[in-house]
Amino acid sequence: MTDRQLGIAPFGRTAQGEAVQRVTLGRDGLTVSILTWGAVLQGVWLEGATRNLTLGSDRLSDYQGDMRYHGSLIGPVVNRFSNARATIAGQDLRFEANQDGRHTLHSGSAGTHLKVWRLAEATEDSLRLELDLPDGEGGFPGNRRVTASWHVDGVSLHLQVHASTDRATPVNFANHSYWNLDGSPTWAGHRLMVAADRYLPTTPDFTPTGEILSVDGTAMDFRKARRIEPGVDLFDNCYILGTAPAPLREVLRLTGQTGIGLVVSTTEPGVQVYDGRNAFRPGKGAYEGFAIEAQNWPDAPNHAGFPSITLEPGRNYHQHTVWRFTRD
Repeated sequence: MTDRQLGIAPFGRTAQGEAVQRVTLGRDGLTVSILTWGAVLQGVWLEGATRNLTLGSDRLSDYQGDMRYHGSLIGPVVNRFSNARATIAGQDLRFEANQDGRHTLHSGSAGTHLKVWRLAEATEDSLRLELDLPDGEGGFPGNRRVTASWHVDGVSLHLQVHASTDRATPVNFANHSYWNLDGSPTWAGHRLMVAADRYLPTTPDFTPTGEILSVDGTAMDFRKARRIEPGVDLFDNCYILGTAPAPLREVLRLTGQTGIGLVVSTTEPGVQVYDGRNAFRPGKGAYEGFAIEAQNWPDAPNHAGFPSITLEPGRNYHQHTVWRFTRD
């Protein structure tokens, strides 16, 4: 992707004829492109680096196909519901079983990554997108209003997500960008640090077992930065940062061999990391990008003791995540 001219440009139409736009923001050394399709973070360019630091595409059809999770803002509930069900406010809810016919992954076909968001406001360095989700869609209760606000500040990119509802409903959003800071075929040789001393182990279906384990003495311990390698270090787990949203704090660092680094800060109580073993861009291979998903704990309603993800009427969901880019 080479077009980094600031402003709004057309990005094609969906099969239903809906127009999709690309909005390019920039300021003080950082330029980003965001799509109204799925609120996708399509491109990130740091001044002096010619490559896109996140994995994107110039084709809308890719995002409607195999790249449907690349860069998108996934909700109303990211990650998985085991057995495609959850109990919210005493109501037994059933969802689309789109993972192996058993579990719900990324809210199924009702996911916000498969929708065209409204472009509410755009300036040179800021963007606000809005989306309305109807009561009952995909099994999710409540008429919900979602707002995603992006802002470029120096070499940092901010994302703030707000949501409201008129019925008790599960809410857990996450940006699902894939990162490769070297522009290499895989993320081999990147260094990772995660400021977490506990994590959630998973079943063979990648749903949480319900256990909460210490990283001490395990391959999951990244409290000190160390090199990671595809197929050796296996990731599709949530690291525990707390039991409730907290003030914005640094939680993760990813550094490429070329010296470009990414520091992630978030208010969220968890961060899912995924190695991209089954995430393919057209013509590319496995492990090309490393996914970092700031979120609440996955499958929370189905595990006693996990933090609640229920949003009640009259209350406001808020998430703030920041990506700050560095260079040696």
